[in-house]
Amino acid sequence: MTNQFVNDEYMPSTSKTSARSHAAPKPQRGIQSMEVGGQLLQALAHRGRPLPLKELAAEAAMSPAKAHPYLVSLGKLGLVTQDAASGHYGLGPLAMQLGLMSLQQVDPLQLASHRLPALAQALNLTVALAVWGTQGPTIVRIEAAPTALHISMRHGTVMSLQNTASGQLFAAHLPEATVRAAWAQAAGSNRRASPWTPAWREQLARVRAEGVAISRDAVIPGVTAMAVPIFEPPQRLVLALIALGPTAVLNPRAVQTAVRQLRDAAQAISSQVGAGEVSPSV
Repeated sequence: MTNQFVNDEYMPSTSKTSARSHAAPKPQRGIQSMEVGGQLLQALAHRGRPLPLKELAAEAAMSPAKAHPYLVSLGKLGLVTQDAASGHYGLGPLAMQLGLMSLQQVDPLQLASHRLPALAQALNLTVALAVWGTQGPTIVRIEAAPTALHISMRHGTVMSLQNTASGQLFAAHLPEATVRAAWAQAAGSNRRASPWTPAWREQLARVRAEGVAISRDAVIPGVTAMAVPIFEPPQRLVLALIALGPTAVLNPRAVQTAVRQLRDAAQAISSQVGAGEVSPSV
C-alpha cells in the first residue's frame, strides 16, 4: 500500500500542483454589506440586551451614522426591532425564531461525543458522558485513555448516587424529589440508609459552588474521577462530563489542570446549545 504521507520532493510535479491547489483554496467573495449588518447582530447577541444606537454602534466598531441604515434594513427583515418608547434596538422576531430553530437542531450529546477523543488525548485520561436515566446516572459514551487503564465501566452502567463523581453531580443539580426517587428504587428491599444527612447536603452544596464533583478511590480502589456539568436552557443539567484516571498520578495539581480542561469543554458545549455563560454556582 502506498504511504499516505509521501515526502513532497518525491511527488510528481502534477501531484504537487494538485496538492497545492486543494490545500490553499481561494477565499470566496461575499457581500460586504451583509457582513457589516452581521456585526450589529453579533453586537446585540454579545451584549444580551437592547441597546441605544450610539452604544450599539460602538459595540460593532462603527459610527452611528453608518449603523443606522443597516439597522433600518435589518428591522424590515425582522432581525432587529426598535422599542418605540426608548428607541433601543434589540433582536427581532425572525432572529428569535432562527435561534429557536437552531437549538432544536443541536443535540448536546452529539456535540459532547465529538469532543471525547481529543479530550481523552489531551488529558491522558479515560473520559465519559453520563445522562440521568430511570435508575440514576447512566454512562452513555466512553473514550478510553491513550494509556492502559482497566476500569469496569461499560455503556449503560448505572453509577452510584452517593459514591461516584457523576452521582454527586446529578444529586447536586437535580430536584431533591427526583434524586430521592432514584435512590429509593436503587435501594429496593435492601433498606439502605438514606444519604440525606447534613454532611451529604453540605457536600452537594460544595459541588454546586465549585462546579465539579471529585471522587477518590470510592468505587474502584486506585481510581479518581471528576465530573463537571453540561447544561441546556434554562440552566438545566443534561450531561455529566467525566474523567477517570489512576489516583497515583492524579495529584492535586494534576486534578486542577484536568478540571480546568473539563470545564472549558463543558462550557463550550453548554454555550453551543444556548445555555450561555455558566458559572460554577449555577
